[in-house]
Amino acid sequence: RIRRGMELLKLRVMDDSGALDITYFNQSYLRDQLQKGEYYVFYGKAIVSGGRRAMTNPVFERDGAAHTVTGRIVPVYPLTAGLSQKMMMNAARQALTACADQLPDALPVSVTDKYNLAQARFSYENIHFPADFSALTLARQRLAFEEFFILACALYALRGRREEHSGIRLQAADIEVFYATLPFRPTGAQRRAVSEAISDMSSGRPMSRLLQGDVGSGKTLVAAACVWYAWKSGFQSAFMAPTEILAEQHMETFSAFLAPFGVRVGKLIGAMTARQKRDVKAALLAGELDLVIGTHALLSGDVRFKRLALAITDEQHRFGVEQRAQLNEKADRPHVLFMSATPIPRTLALIIYGELDVSVIDELPLGRQAVDTFVVGEGYRPRLNKFIRRLVGEGRQVFVVCPMIEESGELPEDVKSAENHAAQLETVFPELRVACIHGRLKAKEKEAVMAGFVRGEIDILVSTTVVEVGVDVPNAALMIIENAERFGLSQLHQLRGRVGRGRHKSYCVLVSNSEGGEARARLKIMTQTNDGFKISEEDLRLRGPGEFFGSRQHGLPELHIAGMGADMNILQTAWDAARLLLAEDPGLCKPESRRLKERTQALIAAAGGRFN
Repeated sequence: RIRRGMELLKLRVMDDSGALDITYFNQSYLRDQLQKGEYYVFYGKAIVSGGRRAMTNPVFERDGAAHTVTGRIVPVYPLTAGLSQKMMMNAARQALTACADQLPDALPVSVTDKYNLAQARFSYENIHFPADFSALTLARQRLAFEEFFILACALYALRGRREEHSGIRLQAADIEVFYATLPFRPTGAQRRAVSEAISDMSSGRPMSRLLQGDVGSGKTLVAAACVWYAWKSGFQSAFMAPTEILAEQHMETFSAFLAPFGVRVGKLIGAMTARQKRDVKAALLAGELDLVIGTHALLSGDVRFKRLALAITDEQHRFGVEQRAQLNEKADRPHVLFMSATPIPRTLALIIYGELDVSVIDELPLGRQAVDTFVVGEGYRPRLNKFIRRLVGEGRQVFVVCPMIEESGELPEDVKSAENHAAQLETVFPELRVACIHGRLKAKEKEAVMAGFVRGEIDILVSTTVVEVGVDVPNAALMIIENAERFGLSQLHQLRGRVGRGRHKSYCVLVSNSEGGEARARLKIMTQTNDGFKISEEDLRLRGPGEFFGSRQHGLPELHIAGMGADMNILQTAWDAARLLLAEDPGLCKPESRRLKERTQALIAAAGGRFN
């Protein structure tokens, strides 16, 4: 006993390879189980301490006994207080023994046969107690397929439910009339996206479509065309942006697109006076506004429409599931268009947006300039400062993004914080106007700083990633990202998209002192392409899906076996298999689909009847 409440049991064991010191804490009962001179097998993490090999609290079995934890592949379970690996393994073994003849197979025989999948009993046994690595692989592949397959069936079922409902059928109108008023020619990808949305809105079923497009690809034009189409049938539209300044910018853009037709556009944001808000709400209810652009203020219970047919959300991942549902409920099953500038690889989009139809704008408008991107170290700082001074002298503006708001003792000294770096830049550039913006500022303070930057009243804006979403500052020509190795590729691409939005040549400088080859190789990808979809594929490959949207943010169920990074090939196969099965058995009514139907319905019920 070394102190009150703590007992040590120390052993020294030997075999032909040498000696090992073993220590057990608070397990004095083992004195009676471990006999001197007997042979045992010990399993645990070995370390070298004081030149001697040692283990703490290893699992052990008598040599020659029926091995359950040694001499074989063993699982490692996540534990909580009071549980040990041995206890978890024993519980799993008892459960498998008790249920051996009752393990239900959710997959129809036709599916397991067609895709050469292991049986359910084999898979459950070998995921816990694999006979060998080959059996473990077969079991894991089968269970990952099952998770993806059931999720696919649930998402297809929800899509089918939506398509069963009747929606507002908009009257046919010649979209070329809208295009004819534009000062430029829409790209083929924009035209394709508009056609897909118009087809939905004319079908008599409610549209539920995601519009994906890279930064600067022209998603707003597609949204404006949809608003025009709804207006031609005498209906109203609502557009919800994540911030007030973005709502203001969209107000200007939509007004310019729709002015030739006399479409009445209004806004509803928190900064408006109570009287202004009352007037807008009254106009919406009276049908005197055709399009309202706003923020979360649109979700207020007293915002009502006379004839709402189309609801659009910009940067849809910024809104929670419930917020999007609130907007949808402003009318009886309106058409819904979700917009996102965060490119998602096709396979990942299946699981994140499986309930939605997807349109992709995969080309940029003519004249959109590529942003030249460079990776530099701290030694490049004097030249970088000289470049900043030159660009600002030419009338341009600069973004500087830091990974932190303020200094933290938990991180290395070279990690830049927005507040400290802004102060340093004020010292380096006393003649320039420097401002700082970050997530701890109040919403109105952030809006005021961003509005000043948009008006050209700030030369250098130092920020955290709060500038990642959509703000349009055509005069900004340089994006500097400090400690760039601390950001994901997709996030770096979004930040880079804040520049190059005007007629001026633009640049992105990634500052990183990381010596690691992997970090440098990752950043080099940014210098090789401006294609957000290629970057997102690389990001998924290198970092896994966490860089995109966690399943919790989308209301999707947690995956226990399948991984959205390593199992992309299984995901695609499972999705195709679900589509083919449901084409033959839409209601999962065949006897072999009974258990699958039960699992699918349970999954939908657990998600509250919707995933997106």
